[in-house]
Amino acid sequence: MTAASPIPYHPSVEQPRTDEADIHGQMLATFAKIQETTLKDYGRAVRGVHAKAHGLLVGRLDILDGLPPELAQGLCEKPGTYEALLRFSTNPGDILDDSVSTPRGLALKVVGVEGERLEGSEGTTQDFVMADAPAFTAPDDAAFLKSLKLLAATTDTPQVFKKAFSAVLRGVETVLEGLGTKSPTVIALGGHPETHILGETFYSQVPLRWGAYVAKVAVAPASPALTALTGASLNVNSRPDGLREAVTAFFAENEGVWELRVQLRNVEEAMPVEDASKPWPEALSPYVAVARLTVPRQDAWSEEKVRRIDDGLAFNPWHALAAHRPLGAIMRARRAAYPASAGFRAEHNGCPIHEPGALPASGP
Repeated sequence: MTAASPIPYHPSVEQPRTDEADIHGQMLATFAKIQETTLKDYGRAVRGVHAKAHGLLVGRLDILDGLPPELAQGLCEKPGTYEALLRFSTNPGDILDDSVSTPRGLALKVVGVEGERLEGSEGTTQDFVMADAPAFTAPDDAAFLKSLKLLAATTDTPQVFKKAFSAVLRGVETVLEGLGTKSPTVIALGGHPETHILGETFYSQVPLRWGAYVAKVAVAPASPALTALTGASLNVNSRPDGLREAVTAFFAENEGVWELRVQLRNVEEAMPVEDASKPWPEALSPYVAVARLTVPRQDAWSEEKVRRIDDGLAFNPWHALAAHRPLGAIMRARRAAYPASAGFRAEHNGCPIHEPGALPASGP
């Protein structure tokens, strides 16, 4: 079956609600509550979500040659090579042992990207913020706020209870997957399968402009050493930082190659912009590779990288070209929440958050 032509972008694809400013205000207060709690616990400020990093990597992004016009947009308008930073993480706003098994994230920062930028987006970076499921856990910002308030209420819950709860939920999720289904809610609450983080495919989950069109993006393992890890079990019991140890061990011995892929919006009814919880059917519009992301062997975790990447940077989909403007309610909420979270870290850690210039293509 031939895929339908991509639908051109038009501002009408977004339908902001009148209560969004109030919702955003409540989100900012809830994130602040989470960060204030963890600041007391750790003596330093961490992110309101995705607080724990498992790998900090430096690589390069090569835009593929010969892309068709609908894919050769924005960042991928022409072939080229860019420096890239990767931060692997897990979802909670508190730093938990890895046996509390939650969704995984990948933040990608492409450096040195020229072109018209979004208002307020300084520097020359293009950020993609992704997670290991094709759709977001909530349809919009109002629904996500309810989950966020629950997260805030449980931030101080002792880890022993979170570990026990996570074990129960993993059992539930195993049964569900045995029946051929999955529960995003169960996974989000701590039932994520105990698998190797480097085998995951990561998705933007919510759409953005792809130049003249609208798309979602994904980063998928491509090199054999990475694809071998897809679905591979990883026992992290009694290993609080087991995921970090696994990422460090991999890059001590291997190069990793991923594909940056794009899914163009081509059927309006099946591919909503405002409902982030609905996956776009890949049967109607498959993800297509537009670039290769190569990360050479390196130390995936060091004090210098923690200072420079984990503490010194913020990853935000609104750090972007105008050609990749984030779309939909979840993205509009991020425009409000992410700078506040980064500002809290900068204020309390005495470490300014900045957008990087040119970086070494590889190194410690």
